[in-house]
Amino acid sequence: MSIRTALRPTLPLLAAALALAVTVAGCKRAEREEPKPAPPAAVKEAPARTKEQAMTALLAVPELKAWSDQIEKRSKGKAHGAVIEDDPVPREINGKKYYQLSFVENRAEDVRRRESFLVSQQGDEIVVEDAETDTLLSLQEWRRNIKRVELKSAD
Repeated sequence: MSIRTALRPTLPLLAAALALAVTVAGCKRAEREEPKPAPPAAVKEAPARTKEQAMTALLAVPELKAWSDQIEKRSKGKAHGAVIEDDPVPREINGKKYYQLSFVENRAEDVRRRESFLVSQQGDEIVVEDAETDTLLSLQEWRRNIKRVELKSAD
């Protein structure tokens, strides 16, 4: 038996194995090079906040903190700044719901409203109700237009 005869059956087998290896390598390369489509972007809604969280957020507004401190100082602790709920029914504006809250001067004999706010139930938006013009102002607009409020001390 010659070497040629011995290699003859293995030559087609070797060619088939080589073709298979090239095909598999080509598939692996195609998988590697072809970018996978990105999953559809999930629309994330802002987390819902409770009425208590909305009140806390409102009390954290620097101007309201200052007013609260001013009320306590001028009244010698007899009056306090506070946030109260105006209406338990949320107000809806452009499909967005808001808690209706007010910052008040809480005295022993009465409660005096200083400013009314709408605090979003979703997200962190705070809107100010301007009673004089019957319009809504963003917190930034309100800050630009606000004048120092002289609070009367409690008797």
